[in-house]
Amino acid sequence: MYVGTLSFDLLLGDVRSLKEKRSLVRPIVAELQRKYAVSVAETGNQNLHRRAELGVAVVSGDTGHLTDVLDRCERLVAGRPEVELLSVRRRLHNDED
Repeated sequence: MYVGTLSFDLLLGDVRSLKEKRSLVRPIVAELQRKYAVSVAETGNQNLHRRAELGVAVVSGDTGHLTDVLDRCERLVAGRPEVELLSVRRRLHNDED
C-alpha cells in the first residue's frame, strides 16, 4: 500500500474577504474530489483571505498510478487562473515507513 500527499500553498488574486476566498477555494476542492477521487481539505491559512493551503491525499497499491494521480492534481491546481501556486510539497509513503 502506498500513500501520496500534496500540500499546495496558494496565493489568491483580488480577494477582499474570507467569503470571497471560500468561493474560490471550494470549487477547486470539489473538482479535485470529483475528477480524481482524492481526499482534499483546506489545511492551513484559514483566517488569511489571500492565502490558502490545500492538502491532497491518495491511497493506491501501485506507485505508478499514485504518481499519475498526484501529477494530474498538481496540473489542475497550477492551471487555475484565479490562483498563483507558490509551492507544492509532495510526499510518498509505503506501509513499511
